Amino acid sequence: MTGRRVSLRAPAVVAVCALTMLAGRLAVAQEIYAGKFPQQSGEDLFRNICQGCHMPDAKGATGAGSYPALASNPRLAAAIYPITVVLHGQRAMPPFGESLDDQQVANVINYVRSHFGNHYKDQVTAEAVKARR
Repeated sequence: MTGRRVSLRAPAVVAVCALTMLAGRLAVAQEIYAGKFPQQSGEDLFRNICQGCHMPDAKGATGAGSYPALASNPRLAAAIYPITVVLHGQRAMPPFGESLDDQQVANVINYVRSHFGNHYKDQVTAEAVKARR
C-alpha cells in the first residue's frame, strides 16, 4: 500500500499545549477549592464568599436552607462571635478557618460589622483571629 506519511507532530504539539493550559487552569481551581481565596478586602471577600448565602444586602434568605441576616445583627456586637463562626462554622455555615488567613477573616468581619446597618466601631485584628484558631 502506497500513500503519504502522515505527520503526527503538529497534532501532538497542539495536544501538549492544550493539556498545559488545562493543567494551569486546574491548578488555579484546585487552589480555590483548597481554600486559597485571592480576595483581600472585606468587601471583596463578602461579595465573593458571603453574599451567595447571606444575599448582597446581608438580609439573609430562606428557601432550600435558612441563612441568617447579617444586617443590623446584634450578635455581631461581641467580636468573638463572628470570629468563631467564620473560623469554625455553625449549623449550615461551613468553617472558613482553613480557607482564609487571619487578616482575611478580620477584614471580612470588620466589613460586615461596619456595613448593612451595623455600626460596631471596634476593629477585629488578625491577632485576635489567630488567638481563636
